[in-house]
Amino acid sequence: MESFINAWQNLPANITPYLFSIGSFQLRYYSLMYLVGFALVYLLTIYRIKNENYATYTAETVQDYLVWAMLGLILGGRFGYALFYNFGYYFRHPLEIILPFDFSQGIKFVGISGMSYHGGLIGIVIVTLLFCRKRKINVWNFIDLICPSIPLGYTFGRIGNFINGELYGRVTTVPWGMYFPLDSTQRLRHPSQIYEALFEGIVLFILLWLIRKKKHFDGFLVGIYICGYGFVRFFIEFFREPDYQLGFVLSFMSMGQVLCLLMIAAGTAILIWRKNAA
Repeated sequence: MESFINAWQNLPANITPYLFSIGSFQLRYYSLMYLVGFALVYLLTIYRIKNENYATYTAETVQDYLVWAMLGLILGGRFGYALFYNFGYYFRHPLEIILPFDFSQGIKFVGISGMSYHGGLIGIVIVTLLFCRKRKINVWNFIDLICPSIPLGYTFGRIGNFINGELYGRVTTVPWGMYFPLDSTQRLRHPSQIYEALFEGIVLFILLWLIRKKKHFDGFLVGIYICGYGFVRFFIEFFREPDYQLGFVLSFMSMGQVLCLLMIAAGTAILIWRKNAA
């Protein structure tokens, strides 16, 4: 049993975070997880179109939308990280927000490090509104079609975070804690990426999938999703290490928790608004 615990606690150090590398370029599993996540969202959405009351949509509509959503996610996630988590640095180095190169000593490919879920959500909301307006689609009905599958999609994003050894949790003494190579203190920490993959991803997906046919009005599922994610993420943040450059805000809360409280408020407002409009 002791050998198993030791192997588990040192698992992150034995994971190679990339599929292959050429010079300074690395094809990381994290990037592939994005593709897996979008593929799952697509397949589950097509399933709903074929088997539920969404016959007005086609596979081509979903395919076109996901291209918009990918762009919104990447740009929103990146700009959101710069705005919410490291504004001072990126205000002084704005090109590093979008360029994956370091120019301090020649030109070196370093990739893009730092994405914000909440920024990505804002980006997707913006492109969804634009997409539905352009296609003359009922935005609330369309979002309710897509959102039950979203948590299962970003489950793989959290697995990608775990493979990268990033976004690890706070110091702990629990036996399922882990040592992460990127942690300079090399102390046992909560595997908060796994917590997030399980609760923000799989559990929230199961909830939304079970109630997807019982919605009472357009916008019901997206309201539940926003409230559900905000609620779960708020509590998991108590086990996640705050970003080192930011630390705690508002005394004891992380920036993620502040943004989650705003999510819960927004989700509640959507549910009340859409119910009254039904």
